[in-house]
Amino acid sequence: MFGIGEYYPPPAHKDRIARYRENRKLFMGKHYDVFQKVQNRLSTRNNEIIYISTNLPAIICKKSADFLFGETPVYTAGKDDKAPEQLALERIVKENNLDITNYESALGNSYRGDSFYKVRWGQEWGGLVDEKADPYRVIIESQNAEYVFPETAPGDSNKITAYHIAYPMLVRDKNGEGWVLNVESHYPGRIVYVKYRMNPLSITVDNEITEWRIYAELAGSRREVETDVPFPLVVHVPNYATDESWHGIDDLTENKSLFDEINHRLSQIATILDKHADPAIAVPAGVMAEDEDGNPVFRVGLDKVFEVMGKDDVVPQYITWDGQLQAAFQELERLVDLLLINCEIPAVALGKGDSGTSGASGLSIKWRMNSLLAKVNRKRQYYDRGLKRVLLIAQMLEQARGGKKDYQITVPIIKFNDGLPDDEAEMANIMSIRTGGKATISQKTAIMVMDNLTEEQAEAELERIKEEEAVADPSIFNAENDPLKKARGKQKAGDA
Repeated sequence: MFGIGEYYPPPAHKDRIARYRENRKLFMGKHYDVFQKVQNRLSTRNNEIIYISTNLPAIICKKSADFLFGETPVYTAGKDDKAPEQLALERIVKENNLDITNYESALGNSYRGDSFYKVRWGQEWGGLVDEKADPYRVIIESQNAEYVFPETAPGDSNKITAYHIAYPMLVRDKNGEGWVLNVESHYPGRIVYVKYRMNPLSITVDNEITEWRIYAELAGSRREVETDVPFPLVVHVPNYATDESWHGIDDLTENKSLFDEINHRLSQIATILDKHADPAIAVPAGVMAEDEDGNPVFRVGLDKVFEVMGKDDVVPQYITWDGQLQAAFQELERLVDLLLINCEIPAVALGKGDSGTSGASGLSIKWRMNSLLAKVNRKRQYYDRGLKRVLLIAQMLEQARGGKKDYQITVPIIKFNDGLPDDEAEMANIMSIRTGGKATISQKTAIMVMDNLTEEQAEAELERIKEEEAVADPSIFNAENDPLKKARGKQKAGDA
C-alpha cells in the first residue's frame, strides 16, 4: 500500500477520506462550505444572498452517542466483585477514561461511519513527564480514522488482516523543509515502523494539501517490534455495515439532499421576510419634488419610492407581495419530518410535536422512543464486539509487557444501558405487585441510593433518625411517663 512512487492517501481510500471531511463540516455547522451551489439557487445577485442553516446533523449524531454512551456501561469479569479479574478490568477502564473515549468514538462514528481503537504499552505523555508520575501502562486511545488504512484478506473485503496508520508531517532538517510520511503497520503479533519522504501534488484554494507522492524511504527508519499479542493492536468499530465491505455506513451521507433543501427553504423564507420588512412605497404623481425641467426627483432603487398614475387615482401605500409563506413553512415542516423519519429519531426525543410526558408512564415513553432505541441497539452490537476485543488485547499486552499478572485474562461481559431515565415510581409499583406489598429494599440501602451516601454515612443517618424518634416518642405524654402529671397526682393524694 505504501512504497516508492505510490500516492498518499492511497487512491482506493480518497473517497472515504473526502466523505469523512465533508461530514465533519456538516457536524460542525459549516454547511455553507459543503453546499456552495446554494449561491446560484437563492439569487442571481451574490451580494443579496443570505444563507441560513440549521445544524440538524449535529443533533442526529449527538442523539445516537447520548443514548449509546450517555450512561457508562457496566464491565464485569471473574466470579465476584472482588475477583482479581474484575479489579484488573475496573483499573484498566478507569486509567484510560474509557467512558469519555467511548462517547467521543460514538460521536465521530455517527458522521464518519468508522471508528478505530488503538492499544499500546507506554507512557501517556510519551516521556515528557517523569516515569514516577507517568508510569508505563497499557493505554487505550481513539485513533483518527482519516489516518487508518485497513488491509483486507484476498477474496474477502470484509475481513481486515492488517491496519496501516499513516500520517504526514512537515519536518525541517539540513536539507530544509520537507514532508515525511510516518507509517505504523499493525499485524498479528508485530508492528512495523517506517518513514517515507514525499512531495505534495494537489493543493486546494484554502492552501490545504490533499495528495502527496512518495519518492524515497528514510534511511534507517524501518524497524519491527514484537507485541506478543496474537491480534493487531488496532480494533475497527463500524457505525453499522453490510457483508460486502469493511467500510462503515454513517448517519449523514444519505440525508445530504434533505439538509441542503432545509437550508435552502430557510434562506428563501428569510429573503421573503426581509423584503416585507423594507418594502417600496407608491405615491400619487406630483407629490415628489421636481427639478428645473419639471421632472420628479427620486431614485427607486435607493429611496424605494416612486410616483404612479394621477394624484387622484392612487392612495400612498407600501408595495408588498405574496411570498407564499404558509406553503413555504408547510414544506419546511414536511422536510424536517422526512429527515427525522430517515434518521429514526422520534419527535419526542427532540421535544418536538406531541412530546409532553405529563401523566405518561416510563413504559409509554419507551415505546414512543422505539425507533431510536432500535437504531442505538444496532450500533451497540458493534461496540459490544469491539470493546470486548479491545479489553482482551489490553489484558494480553499488559501481561506480555511485564505489567500486573495477578489475574487471569478473560473476555469481559459488557452491560449497556438504554439511555432512558428510570421511572422510579413505576418500578416501585411493579415491585410491590410482584412481591405482594413486601419490602424489596432495606432502609439503609434506600438512604444510600436516594442521597448518594456511603454505607458509613447511611448508618450515621439512621442513628440520627432513631434519636429523633426517641425524643418525639408520643408515649412520654402518657400519665405514667409524664413528670408533670405524676407531680399533680402526688399533690392530690396529699390533699386527700
